[in-house]
Amino acid sequence: MTQSENPRVVIAGAGFGGLSAARTLAHSPVDVMVVDRNTYHTFLPLLYQVAAGELEPGDIAYPVRTILRKIPSAKFAMVEVKRVDLARRVVETDGPEIPYDYLILATGTVDHFLRVPGAPEHAFSLKTLEEAIALRNHILGCVERADYEPDEEHRQSLISFAIVGGGPTGVEFAGALAELIHGPLEKDCRTLDFSQAGIVLIEATGRLLPTLPEPLGVYAANRLREMGVEVRLESLVDRVTPDSLHLQDGTIIPACTTVWAAGVRGDPQAKASGLPTARRGRVAVLPTLQAPDHPEVYVIGDLAYFEQEGSPLPMIAQVALQGGLAAARNIERQLGGQEPLPFRYKDRGTMATIGRNHAAAYAYGRTFTGFPAWLLWLSIHLFYLIGFRNRLLVMINWARHYFFREHAACRILPSEQGPPARVAQQGSGLAGDGE
Repeated sequence: MTQSENPRVVIAGAGFGGLSAARTLAHSPVDVMVVDRNTYHTFLPLLYQVAAGELEPGDIAYPVRTILRKIPSAKFAMVEVKRVDLARRVVETDGPEIPYDYLILATGTVDHFLRVPGAPEHAFSLKTLEEAIALRNHILGCVERADYEPDEEHRQSLISFAIVGGGPTGVEFAGALAELIHGPLEKDCRTLDFSQAGIVLIEATGRLLPTLPEPLGVYAANRLREMGVEVRLESLVDRVTPDSLHLQDGTIIPACTTVWAAGVRGDPQAKASGLPTARRGRVAVLPTLQAPDHPEVYVIGDLAYFEQEGSPLPMIAQVALQGGLAAARNIERQLGGQEPLPFRYKDRGTMATIGRNHAAAYAYGRTFTGFPAWLLWLSIHLFYLIGFRNRLLVMINWARHYFFREHAACRILPSEQGPPARVAQQGSGLAGDGE
């Protein structure tokens, strides 16, 4: 036990799962410590809209301390988890060591570049707010350079974009990027011929949205093609360069922007801590979401590998929210001398928006497409967005985009991230750090 009168529950990660657990423990006789490298919670489902200039970064970020304000027993520390000393029950960070009686790991995943040469250095990721800002800066910077680029071939590559991965993130970003290019940018940069602009979406399997019913994947592909996106199925990436994407069939796609949305792996700190990992570094948990041989450690969200009915649970917000609730309640049961209960995920559906008035959704055993699915997508995302101000700003920006076809955030902002520094270099044929 720690020196505190109450048991200490440390929650590593202030995402959907971590905050769900903290809120569930609000009235329990425990001291909660939430740790995260950022002081804000990011609404990840709308991250691609920041990258496409539809929303401001602040629209989808909310202070963690404000969220925890109504939980008197909860504290917050801005530190980055390095590893967990399971024997000593201590979380090692880039700051002080943090002891725990119970630990909930909700640190999520990192990009998995599948050993593709050049991908870590030259492909843009879309998993954090900083990366979304960097990608937006890069896209707008490429367009600005293309506006005065004398070489026609290089000008075309500056306004050509490759997206690797046909899951919800890749599909949604492809649609948003098409609307950005053929909307505000086409109107503002009148000297550029955007008919030369190309957006290519590459998927390794035979259809888009492989985790959804097949008709929804077909619908998404048809809709994207109507928007001018080239969809390449059953295509594998061979390598990525600063100004092109090479496929294994020998195809070379000239593009100064490659966005990686193809795969993830568990946060490396889990393996470094000695936790048993399954596919792609995710922690293989017990049915109760506990780590094997460590009943005081729970793993939830994208970091947890858990199979239900023979299939691994998807890495979506609903799984994290329900997992955080289940882990917190199991800790309460342990405090009361009871055995933890197995986790049972209730599928409330998965969906992806594909531009204006179009979406593909699977909910309650039914499929929805088009405008009804789009309205469902809007409603659910507004409901789960944290903070009245954020909801209001998102609604205003969505309305502006819908009625006037304008994007709220087509600006290049200062950033310390690596990729924006590469924007200017790429235009000169030089390469820099990609991460």
